[in-house]
Amino acid sequence: MADLKNIKLFLLDMDGTVNLGYDPIDGAKEFLFTLKEQGKNFIFLTNNSSKSKLDYIEKMRKLGFPCEEENVFTSGMAAGMFLEENKKGSKIFVCGTKSLKAELGNYDVAIDETGENADTVLLGYDTELDYKKITTVCDLLDAGADYYATNIDMVCPIEGGRYLPDCGSFANMIEEAVHRRPRFLGKPDRTMIDIIAKAQGVPYENIAMVGDRIYTDVKTGINAGVTSVLVLSGETTMEDYKKSDVKPDYILNSVKDILEAITKE
Repeated sequence: MADLKNIKLFLLDMDGTVNLGYDPIDGAKEFLFTLKEQGKNFIFLTNNSSKSKLDYIEKMRKLGFPCEEENVFTSGMAAGMFLEENKKGSKIFVCGTKSLKAELGNYDVAIDETGENADTVLLGYDTELDYKKITTVCDLLDAGADYYATNIDMVCPIEGGRYLPDCGSFANMIEEAVHRRPRFLGKPDRTMIDIIAKAQGVPYENIAMVGDRIYTDVKTGINAGVTSVLVLSGETTMEDYKKSDVKPDYILNSVKDILEAITKE
């Protein structure tokens, strides 16, 4: 477990960690600007595939956060990289938002809009979901299509202490119908961190994964061998933490506590 002062790269979940919907979490802005002042890096590492990288840059800037292209990495981007490398020649039916499809357009991925000729299904956090898409997914899976999903999260926290069903909930619904389970490509799979560590040239001992969910954020950090930090500003409660077998290196109220730790004399 590294001292937080020695962390050079903070991988930050978004929803529930630095913001709730369009409301910044207390201390998040100061934390991010302090990292920049100290010459440290941060990347928003999100499982939310409903928006593209450019969407997130715009959102983070509207929240008052410093954010450039190099500061965002999404499960949609991870899915694009995976499909480009492993499913060349396949036709993909994407049960996801227009933004997810736009993100996948940055990679060599063949999207089948109707699903008529698809041999692979990618399920995302689809905030534009309708019954026609669900029917197409079920028909393709019944026919034996390969099956992937961007993220395992059950809910997405939003402003006002409310939650919405996320990709994991959609996967559970589909599983009840067709008895198929996808391979999840986002957190807690360590691939996203491995890609970033290699690209940034930062040793794993100088990386921290910070998030509000034990079963994705914290588990990703543990799986990748980096410092894991659970913040209680989103989905996970202290009661959830006590019941979980997954234990982070640090458990804090919010990123404001990290700010205090890295600025303390």
